[in-house]
Amino acid sequence: MSGSKGHLPVADQATVRRAAARLVRKDTRAFTAVLALNSLAALTGLAGPWLLGRIIDEVRAGEGVTAVDRLSLVLVVCASTQLLLARWARYVGHRFGERTLARVREEFVGRTLALPASVVERAGTGDLTARGTADVAAVGTTLRDAGPELLINSVQFVFLVAAVFFLDPLLGLVGLFGLLPIWFALRWYLRRARDGYLAEGAATSEVAEILAATASGARTVEALRLEDHRVRASRDALETARGARLYTLYLRSVFFPVVDVSYILPVAGVLLVGEALHTQGVLSLGAIVAAALYLRQMANPLDQILMRVEQLQSGGASFARVEGLAQAPRTTEGGSPTPADDRIDVTDVRYSYDRGGEVLHGVDLTVRPGERLAVVGPSGAGKSTLSRLLAGIDAPTSGSVTVGGVPVVGLDPEQLRRQVVLVTQEHHVFLGTVRDNLLIAEPGAGDEELWAALTAVGADGWVRELPEGLDTALGEEGCRTDGSQAQQLALARVALADPHTLILDEATALLDPTTARHTERALAAVLEGRTVIAIAHRLHTAHDADRVAVMENGLLTELGTHEELVAAGGAYAALWGSWHGGPGGD
Repeated sequence: MSGSKGHLPVADQATVRRAAARLVRKDTRAFTAVLALNSLAALTGLAGPWLLGRIIDEVRAGEGVTAVDRLSLVLVVCASTQLLLARWARYVGHRFGERTLARVREEFVGRTLALPASVVERAGTGDLTARGTADVAAVGTTLRDAGPELLINSVQFVFLVAAVFFLDPLLGLVGLFGLLPIWFALRWYLRRARDGYLAEGAATSEVAEILAATASGARTVEALRLEDHRVRASRDALETARGARLYTLYLRSVFFPVVDVSYILPVAGVLLVGEALHTQGVLSLGAIVAAALYLRQMANPLDQILMRVEQLQSGGASFARVEGLAQAPRTTEGGSPTPADDRIDVTDVRYSYDRGGEVLHGVDLTVRPGERLAVVGPSGAGKSTLSRLLAGIDAPTSGSVTVGGVPVVGLDPEQLRRQVVLVTQEHHVFLGTVRDNLLIAEPGAGDEELWAALTAVGADGWVRELPEGLDTALGEEGCRTDGSQAQQLALARVALADPHTLILDEATALLDPTTARHTERALAAVLEGRTVIAIAHRLHTAHDADRVAVMENGLLTELGTHEELVAAGGAYAALWGSWHGGPGGD
């Protein structure tokens, strides 16, 4: 396995081989059937050149039309049998490939869902997207097409070589000697191809990451006038990708011409040596023709083998990237201690990002069960970082964040979801109906529960106005939702999930102030008796909270009720006064 800090790993060749063997073992019957059918088809195909040689020898011996017709009929039967066996083999092979591809896709989705959010963020969504689309598609093409075709043509090649040796060992040696240039070209190519295709895949991921980041942050780019910088970054990434693609193209442009020229050498060698042997009476003309036809026939499976080997290099590099996901850090599964209660303790927490300085400098905080805590402060104070640590997305550099005495990052996914859910301004509407979008959070929920969740966040009105209500399809081919509606759906999912502790980080940022206040109050009513930690950007949230925590420069500088902090006349009082239109105004 390889992978630099911040990048998703890539599996080594041994791991890829083991993964491929594992996939074959899961469908051994089909794989064995493919091998057997291809062997039978290849054996049947050997009859053609041999029968043609027999016809030549029979004619030279003075036999009549009857003998030729008899052998020709056998030739037609063998050719028809080979056609049927080959088609059956391809059918079984493609079914094997499709089933195997389904397993690869399912494993990839499972591994992706098991990745901690922090790992995905550090690696970049572009890399994960490229692996889940281009790389999985390449693996699928390899499994569906290249794998069965390589197997089919490899069996044919071996049998054709054996047939030439059976006719005459010397002719067989001459034929193999003529293939040596292909062997040397193949070794040259294989030494360079894997690294070349891995570099091409990495460059493609970088392009996807640059484009995704630019598109998602388009407004920020425009506001800060970063257009030229993003254009330069995109051009650099595209130039790197272009160079990587040109290198793999160079490998193919050297490899395949050498192979094409080399196909004629075995046939020419067999004809020259065969002529000498025929002159000496050692070989019949029919045997020489049969050997030459076998070697000429060999060009097709060999050509397919070499083409599939080239495809295997590309597919193997993609498989290494797909399989490398198994080596990425995963969320803890099973065996984590059960929290004693729902109290959250933040003790002397410090945190530093990989590419920056320390953003939290020894934060201490206790959140009591059922409390509504608002965290306020200027932009860059560390509020969102603290919310990520509270939600178990990241682990503190030092210090601890515990729930019921158990480190939050040590909880397995099921326990973590029951304890803490982080809701940010980022949201997603999944393809499907409104019902489908809600059942993600609670698959067993009935219509009454779904409507209750929608009502709780103020989304029942517009959902009832949809053509088919809960069964209305959403997305590009259905009803489109705006930002506020998408966020209300996300909040409705939270209400259905029913966590004990809910962390809201700009969760209502896309709603207008009136709708946001209504949604926050409705959500608070649904979560009565549960812990709510709100990263407050509108201070009315802090006003309604049980306590307010003020963050400044990575430190917790004030903690108390709204009234206490306003009366203290500190940073919170200044924020409240500027937001509310007067010092200490209420």
